[in-house]
Amino acid sequence: MRVVIASDADGMSMKESIKEMLIADGHEVIDYSETPAADFVDSATAVAKDLLEHKDSQGFAFDKYGVGSYMAAVKIKGMVVANISDERSAYMTREHNGSRMVTMGPGVVGTEVAKKIAREFLRAQYAGGRHQIRVDMLNKMA
Repeated sequence: MRVVIASDADGMSMKESIKEMLIADGHEVIDYSETPAADFVDSATAVAKDLLEHKDSQGFAFDKYGVGSYMAAVKIKGMVVANISDERSAYMTREHNGSRMVTMGPGVVGTEVAKKIAREFLRAQYAGGRHQIRVDMLNKMA
């Protein structure tokens, strides 16, 4: 799977750990922050915009807590984003809400939990059906 990632300085160490794991798991990784982005707004919007252009991709943005990246990415029309701190929620946000992007940070979760979050998110498939009503509502709000 094609996975897009980016980070500001505060999330860089977590991003690098997740990147190594994604590559080891056989994913194609597009990294918009080989060096840290100036701000979480820059890194999160880079991931979100790429995902809108590449419908079969998923993404992750990292900052200290993940919240700043979430707030930036959710402003991009058509993006469904979740700020996640546990692996079950990562699976559910993809399956039920069709989320394309997860934000997180080392100020909230440790690296091992972040790896579980990433794997669960990428493992899940959007179920559609009755859940599509929520996604349609979100898209109308944007």
